[in-house]
Amino acid sequence: MDRKKFFKTVGIAGTSLVAMSSTADARTRIVSPDWMGMLTDLSLCIGCRKCEWACNEANKLPNKPIQSFDDPSVFQEERRTHAEQFTVVNRFEVDDRPEPVFVKKQCMHCAEPACASACLVRAFSKTAEGPVLYNKDVCIGCRYCMIACPFLVPTYEYADAFSPEVKKCTMCFERFTQQGEVPACAGICPREAITFGKRSDLLKLAREKIRSHPDRYVDHIYGEHEVGGTNWLYISPVPFEELGFRTDLGETPYPEMTRPFLSAVPLVLSIWPMLLMGSYMFSKKREGEAPSTDLHERVDS
Repeated sequence: MDRKKFFKTVGIAGTSLVAMSSTADARTRIVSPDWMGMLTDLSLCIGCRKCEWACNEANKLPNKPIQSFDDPSVFQEERRTHAEQFTVVNRFEVDDRPEPVFVKKQCMHCAEPACASACLVRAFSKTAEGPVLYNKDVCIGCRYCMIACPFLVPTYEYADAFSPEVKKCTMCFERFTQQGEVPACAGICPREAITFGKRSDLLKLAREKIRSHPDRYVDHIYGEHEVGGTNWLYISPVPFEELGFRTDLGETPYPEMTRPFLSAVPLVLSIWPMLLMGSYMFSKKREGEAPSTDLHERVDS
């Protein structure tokens, strides 16, 4: 292949990769009304933590008796999810409010998940049903997902040195897709503070609650627009910033901010070796030598 044909081939390959990346990105920018999601009504949560127990049972996490979740001492510090606890409930004392507000936290299942965008091997994926899932079989343990997540959800499990993996809530994907059951936390909640359904229906329900009881809720659905939208939504009796929620995230999906760089990664990885090999072959041709195809010989030279 002469120089002209070589660079033409490289250009075509690069254009194809960029086009494929752009097409995939365009698909992820669509927020589907048919995605399944969850709505948590914080005015109804009583902090019983039965959702924590049900989550542990459903995901085969460290088995603890349900009575152990009655211990109120855990509320002394704000907790976050970890490899052995996919959801946690925290208590917040709010000024001018006689009763505390309890907040259940877990993966938000973003419409455009930053964890999936940051993953080099696509170990995370946004499913057609809505939840964001993780494939441990392709994970290389880089943990970029942990850095990328604006909600600090993915955590790394170090207990097994031979097969460490990232852990997080799956919205009980197999329960509702294969078994026809609602996610464990929604099914056990005694106050029906957690509702499972289509995202579009959950938004309608949330708006109706806010419209019907303006004195009970702040006029905001957390997750409707944050970081491009999430599949886990919240309504609250007090401003979200008083409950540990990040309110500085904006409405732009995080992958939108990094897409120009990340879309170039596969291009660089694919084209750069071709350019180096082409440069080597051309230099050998100018020197009147036959280019070597043996790797060790090339390294030695």
